[in-house]
Amino acid sequence: MTLAHIAGYPRIGAGRELKRATEAYWQGGLDRVSLEATGAELRQRHWAQQREAGLDWVTVGDFAFYDQVLDLSVMLGAVPGRFQADQEIADGQVDLDTAFRMARGRAPSGEPAAACEMTKYFDTNYHYLVPELHAGQSFRLASSALFDQVDEALAAGHPVKVTLLGPLTWLWLGKIRDEPPAGEEFDRLALLEALLPVYGEILTRLAEQGVEWVQLDEPALVQDLPRAWQQAYERAYHVLGGAPVKLLLASVYGGLGDNLGLAVNLPVAGLHIDAVRAPEQLEAVLDRLPAYKVLSAGAIDGRNVWRADLARLRDSLMEARRRLGERLWLSASCSLLHVPVDLDNERELAPDLKRWLAFARQKLDEIVTLARLLEGRDTPRDRERLEAASLALQARREAVQLHRPAVAERLGGVRPEDTQRASAYPQRAVAQRRALNLPLFPTTTIGSFPQTTEIRATRRDFKHGALSVEAYEARMREEIAETVVRQESLGLDMLVHGEAERNDMVEYFGEQLEGYVFTANGWVQSYGSRCVKPPVIVGDVSRPGPMTVRWSKHAQSLTDRPMKGMLTGPVTMLQWAFVRDDQPREVTCRQIALALRDEVLDLEAAGIRAIQIDEPALREGLPLRRAEWPGYLAWAVECFRLAASGVSDATQIHTHMCYAEFNDIIDAIAALDADVITIETSRSAMELLDAFRDFAYPNEIGPGVYDIHSPNIPEVAWMIALMGKAAERIPVERLWVNPDCGLKTRGWAEVAPALANMVEAARTLRQRHG
Repeated sequence: MTLAHIAGYPRIGAGRELKRATEAYWQGGLDRVSLEATGAELRQRHWAQQREAGLDWVTVGDFAFYDQVLDLSVMLGAVPGRFQADQEIADGQVDLDTAFRMARGRAPSGEPAAACEMTKYFDTNYHYLVPELHAGQSFRLASSALFDQVDEALAAGHPVKVTLLGPLTWLWLGKIRDEPPAGEEFDRLALLEALLPVYGEILTRLAEQGVEWVQLDEPALVQDLPRAWQQAYERAYHVLGGAPVKLLLASVYGGLGDNLGLAVNLPVAGLHIDAVRAPEQLEAVLDRLPAYKVLSAGAIDGRNVWRADLARLRDSLMEARRRLGERLWLSASCSLLHVPVDLDNERELAPDLKRWLAFARQKLDEIVTLARLLEGRDTPRDRERLEAASLALQARREAVQLHRPAVAERLGGVRPEDTQRASAYPQRAVAQRRALNLPLFPTTTIGSFPQTTEIRATRRDFKHGALSVEAYEARMREEIAETVVRQESLGLDMLVHGEAERNDMVEYFGEQLEGYVFTANGWVQSYGSRCVKPPVIVGDVSRPGPMTVRWSKHAQSLTDRPMKGMLTGPVTMLQWAFVRDDQPREVTCRQIALALRDEVLDLEAAGIRAIQIDEPALREGLPLRRAEWPGYLAWAVECFRLAASGVSDATQIHTHMCYAEFNDIIDAIAALDADVITIETSRSAMELLDAFRDFAYPNEIGPGVYDIHSPNIPEVAWMIALMGKAAERIPVERLWVNPDCGLKTRGWAEVAPALANMVEAARTLRQRHG
């Protein structure tokens, strides 16, 4: 029988119950017992949904209160020393608050400490906590949470398959934090020998609980691996292959490529492949898979919301079914963590659009139906789903309203000079200094200020019709005026309007662009308790009219200091949406860039002399294989420049990037030709600046001096020290002082003293270098 399973399921809950409970716990409104009860209820609900859909297993191990990589670090006892002094340990177990301090720098118990670095998980918009590694590190089994959850599922009568991040990928994601002794080098791969016995202990204990299959996720296998890492896979899995459970090695987010031969020959019982991102690898895997192994085909897209073409998938998988028989399993391409929970909660979507979509709950049905269709045991309900999917896909293909000839015509008329500023940076810098009159080490913020309860309530009342347009806009103008006064009193040099009117940096713009549609409850987890509601790009994108101009113009009228206009860049507007799959992504991105170009020019015409076009997703969109980087970076950089390059020399273009590994694309970042880039560096202690040892970054840069995702207030001396590191790489006349990200998720009680310290740090730096 073709078995159906999933790699993982969203954990936030259809109503974001986990977010609300976790934040209530952090704020003291919920005790730990109640928080853990919420987690248990969500797990039971999600397991029940998987069984009701007809999956052959429930997946255990995909739940986390903050992040699954963090949970594994805790389980392995890989807790940095700064958290160990205050950790509460019972029976040798690291407690939940220690994990929260690692993630946020603070928890309801224990002393605050610098949070662990956070960055993007492969090429997704999910963030993970980077494991901190050091020479001589030891590991131990330090958390029983996974085993407790297995007991929960078994007690409820569910057949269990466990999912766990594999040892090589966990090491691959980690970073060395302690400098080795002088003259010595340390490779994190050297920790593998100490790590494997703990993995062996985990697998043995799971077997003792009655678990038959354990899925070890190894997405590092879809990247370019050094030879030493390839050899380490062989060594590690020959050790783990002796465990008393069956191992399903899972490769997700791309194709195995040159690691295919390695993966198929590892001593495991089964192999999962991503047949959505890399459908071409299916035939090669079939040709080389040993006769005793299971192949799990990830045929349903785990990263997008479009309904599956069940008829096409059935036909494309028939050969695999013929050759493998019951050794063929079906699944989603990756964990369903990356898609919203349940389409049935969308009661306001147009019926035609809704039938084109499938969220996590619906993808369970697609997996089960496809498995039954393949082996000819389909039910009348399965046949109904097959026909409904075919009709919906045909209707989508024939939906003429999604294609706007004027958009294609304008895109065809783009000239090379449309992506070039009129003058090079040195000439622009002179004009901008004259126009803006900023001091050395100018201070600014990234754009957003705290979204208070009052702001959210006002926006909600307006959305639900309880507040008139006039009353709503008057309230927003009041909030902008207050934000301007606060910034002036703090002494900031370049101001922002605070974005009180904006719900989300992508949603706000998408709501004003043709081609985007929005859900009411399509939330996905970005990190921790932070959930986002990505729009769906269904058709050609264009801008009917100005989106931000009147708010920025109003804010500028309240101050003599320069006011930044704030936009989200084309690549981020693309990456942080569920993108149409009927044309190349770069075509859609260029459409967005042209829409933003119009907004940039309108802001300039309204007197806004600094415009920030945020691109935090530029690195995230980078293909996982280096051979594909040049093509992506070429069109991504072109799209940014298309949006930004129409302004005069005196208008200063800013961009912002955060929480990703930027060092290896620093030349592409420079090619954006933004006058100023602000970038996250605080959690990594200015690690990004290592790139400037060999690369002379040509323009201005603001390396973030404090971590806005932690509630801790940064000290003046800390920020001065970080800027000192920056000044070793960047001329001081080209350095800015700013936080590492927007401030919307923080409260004023944290923001005001943090910014006051930041301004004080800048003043001290001016005295030293002035």
